[in-house]
Amino acid sequence: MSIFSMDESGYTGHDLLQKSQPWQGASAVNISHDDAAYLIRQHFPKLKAPELKFSSLKRRDGNQKPLYALQQDLLANFPCVTCIADKRFILILMFIEYAVEPFYYELGENLYEDGGNFSMASMAYYVGQGYFGRDFDAILQAFQNAMHQKTNTAVNALIDCVQAVNWQLLPEVLGPLALKHPDCIDAVINSETSTDAAFMILQSLISRTELMCDGPYSIEHDRSDNLLRYSEFLSMLIECKTPARFKLSEIANIEFPLKLEEVIQVDSKFSPSVQLCDVLVGGAISGARQLVQDKSLSFYSPLKLYRDEQFIHFLPDIDFEGQKKFRHGGQGSDFIDFIAEQFHKSVK
Repeated sequence: MSIFSMDESGYTGHDLLQKSQPWQGASAVNISHDDAAYLIRQHFPKLKAPELKFSSLKRRDGNQKPLYALQQDLLANFPCVTCIADKRFILILMFIEYAVEPFYYELGENLYEDGGNFSMASMAYYVGQGYFGRDFDAILQAFQNAMHQKTNTAVNALIDCVQAVNWQLLPEVLGPLALKHPDCIDAVINSETSTDAAFMILQSLISRTELMCDGPYSIEHDRSDNLLRYSEFLSMLIECKTPARFKLSEIANIEFPLKLEEVIQVDSKFSPSVQLCDVLVGGAISGARQLVQDKSLSFYSPLKLYRDEQFIHFLPDIDFEGQKKFRHGGQGSDFIDFIAEQFHKSVK
C-alpha cells in the first residue's frame, strides 16, 4: 500500500488570532523512508541533530541553499502537496459561514455559489479594518470567543461589538448579526461548530492525495498533540462510506469513499519522510510570510518551485472575477452538508 507522510505547522486550535503564529499549513509527501533518508544525507551530509527541523535549519544563512535544493528535489521527483492559510482570513471565512450565510440561505441565496463566500471574506479582510479600525479585530475576537464558549453571554458580547460600529458601512457582512438573525446566532452557538481550521486544511490536502494515488493508501504523521486533531478528522473522512463526488474548484474534486484507508502515528525522529514534510510546510509558510512582507519572492523562496497542482492556499484575493471563474460550479455548500451528515452518523 502506498504511504503519504504528513506534517503540520502553525496549529493553534480554535485561536486563529494568535499574533506569534499568523499562518497555518500542512504538507503531504509520497516518498519511502529510504529515499527520504538519502535526500537528507545528500543535502545535509553534516547534520548532527536527531532529526531535520525547518525551524532550526532556517536560522543559519548557510542553510538557505541546501534547503532550497532539497525542496526542489522533492517537488520535482515525488508526489507532494502543501496547503497554507492566513489564519485571519480563515477566521473571516468562518465568520461568513456561521454568522452571515444562514441569513442568505433563508432568503434562498446560495452564498457558496461560484465562491461568493471567498469573495465576501476577501472584501471584508481588506475593507473591515479600513472602515472600523481596531474595532473590526474586536469583532473577530468576539466571534472567536463566542464560537468557543457557546454561551449566550459570549454571543451577546459579539452582537454588542457589531452594533457598536457603523455596521451599515458593511451591511452584507455585519448586518445579519447586527439585526440578531436567529439562524446566525444558532450557527454560532451550535456545539458542533468551531473555528478550528485543521479540517479545512486537511480536506484540501486529501483532495490532492486522492488524485495522486491510483489505489488504496495510508497516511503517517507524527505523534504530536497538534496532529491528534488532524488524525481525528482523517479517521472521520475514512469512515465516510456513502458514495458521493463534489467539485470544489476548477482544479479540486473529492470523491467518497476515499482511497485513504489507514492513519498511522509515528515518531518523527524515526521517520525521515515526516521530517521532509516539516521542511516543505515550514518553507512554504516562511516564503509566504516573506512575500507578504516584501511584496516579492526572495532568491531562495521555495514558492518558486511549486506547480499549481502542488500548492493550495487560503489567502484573500480581490480578483473577484478570477475567483468566480476558478470556483465556478463548485459544490461547497453540498460538500459542507454532506460532511455534517457524516459527522452526525459517526457520533451516534
